Amino acid sequence: MTADDSFGRLDDDDYPAYTMGRAAEMLDTTQGFLRAIGEARLITPLRSTGGHRRYSRYQLRIAARARELVDQGTPIEAACRIVILEDQLEEAQRINAEHRRAAESADPPAAV
Repeated sequence: MTADDSFGRLDDDDYPAYTMGRAAEMLDTTQGFLRAIGEARLITPLRSTGGHRRYSRYQLRIAARARELVDQGTPIEAACRIVILEDQLEEAQRINAEHRRAAESADPPAAV
């Protein structure tokens, strides 16, 4: 992989660019919190060749939402479940909108 390839991947939301320490710092949380949401299976960080956890921007957004709920007093397991359900709802709404657009383009309105 060339340096140009590496820089291009930094625009990818799923590219695991952040170490656990950097991710915790960015979220203003602890590494223990990141481990806990990993154990709750909210996010599964990728591992470097040395076995260190690496997080993507998408995972950091998910973790930030969980942190927001926990800060409001929601137990961590419940916060993780809420975030999972929110993510599933967003995906279902996106798919529904795609189907709606496809149906509208396939069946143009009848002329009067």
